[in-house]
Amino acid sequence: MQKISIMLRLIKNEEQYEEALEQIYVLMQENILPDSADEVNLEILTLLVKEYEKEHYPITPPNPIEAIKFRLEQMGLKESELSKILGNRSRKSDILNGNRKLSLSMIRTLHKKLNIPAEILISEY
Repeated sequence: MQKISIMLRLIKNEEQYEEALEQIYVLMQENILPDSADEVNLEILTLLVKEYEKEHYPITPPNPIEAIKFRLEQMGLKESELSKILGNRSRKSDILNGNRKLSLSMIRTLHKKLNIPAEILISEY
């Protein structure tokens, strides 16, 4: 295994970000041994990239309705199943069409039964 030369530093610009991504790619192609210097370097580079991305490429939370639809799809459930979860067919249509806002009890139920984070369900839409 060849020794990879890595310079660990805070990522301050796009060029350094791209270099860090390349270094991560190279490390991930290697058969890294647990507790080796390469494993530590990979972990640190990953954290540095994560921090840079958090500041420069923030991910906005999903719209609550889109999150519900996505989660239903992930679980292999049809939108009609939402009526059973919420207990009312017309509520399901009104909610998915954006004509009705989620109530606190609906948010609690969706959080519990679909495991959608409450902070997503309470966000404005």
